[in-house]
Amino acid sequence: MKNPNCPKCDSSLVTKSGVIKDKQRFKCKSCNYNFTVEKLGKGISQYYVIKALQLYIEGVTYREIERLLGVSHVSVMNWVKKYQIKVPKGNEYHPTYKILNHKELAEFYANRENLKGAGMIVTELGDKFMLIKWERLKH
Repeated sequence: MKNPNCPKCDSSLVTKSGVIKDKQRFKCKSCNYNFTVEKLGKGISQYYVIKALQLYIEGVTYREIERLLGVSHVSVMNWVKKYQIKVPKGNEYHPTYKILNHKELAEFYANRENLKGAGMIVTELGDKFMLIKWERLKH
């Protein structure tokens, strides 16, 4: 079995470095970081990290992202800080969103009135779809 990459610098130059609490310990030869293998069930799938950051960039609040994805708003804040995500400034549009199943999405697109106005994007959200539509701010 291949040794895991270093979680700090992603280097593959990793060697075994003993056992702690019945878990294999590793040491990175690039950055000298010591770590144990990732615990199952504790990590959050990269899918949710990417979706949370996409929603944040689109203007969805931390709490709304928490309700939509079931991921702690504190985790989302930490990811925004970790990846240094910035929301574009000076936008005269605000996003509205709907969660739809496949049938509801097809019905939404069938009504031409729904396709008028500002832009929209549809993104997969597990077995459902999220439709984000930008509407002009009313002055």
